[in-house]
Amino acid sequence: MPYTYTLTSIIPATPEEIYEAWLDSLSHAEMTGGEASMSDEVGAEVSAWDGYISGRNLELVPGERIVQSWRTGQFADEHGDSIVTITLEDADDGTLLTLVHSNVPDDQRSYEEGGWESNYFEPMRVYFTRLAQEAGEDEAKSAPSTIAAKPVRAAGKKLKAVKPAATPKRAGRAKSTKKAAPVRPSSAKKKAKRAAAPKAKRKSAARPAKKRKTKRRAARKSAR
Repeated sequence: MPYTYTLTSIIPATPEEIYEAWLDSLSHAEMTGGEASMSDEVGAEVSAWDGYISGRNLELVPGERIVQSWRTGQFADEHGDSIVTITLEDADDGTLLTLVHSNVPDDQRSYEEGGWESNYFEPMRVYFTRLAQEAGEDEAKSAPSTIAAKPVRAAGKKLKAVKPAATPKRAGRAKSTKKAAPVRPSSAKKKAKRAAAPKAKRKSAARPAKKRKTKRRAARKSAR
């Protein structure tokens, strides 16, 4: 008798990122490690794990729900296709992925007992964690640094305080180019000059008188 089981896992990505990666051939291959052929069209044939899994898209709700028919290489001809329903919901640490696998052959329990975890859920966590790290590194490289660089202090040496530049001295007063005023003679010198002035006049006046006397004497002698 076929049976149904449900598995859940937290994947560190958004529902939209998981939806797109699951239905993209290259991303699905990188996520699981096996070659895949996927499509985002309802009714399209799909395959994964190097052809070990084959099926078809039955229902697609972007960012919310993926429904596919699956059968593996272990399915016998009498086994019908199993149905994989993946529901994606926002969670604190990423996305809560709920997988319901129905119409599974009763003798094939390995999918429930570790097959999905080791071949899908764990590789998906590693894949999306790596993408997030690479995106963070790219942002850090492109972001400009706004932290001012601090001066590097040489080991064992103290930084010397820089003295402020000396204030320039004021220029001295320019020497006066004016000529010194003539020194006036003192009052004593003035009196001496005044006293000497009449004497000089008297001497000059006396000289003509002497000349006149000499001339008179000469005339008298000549008359005799």
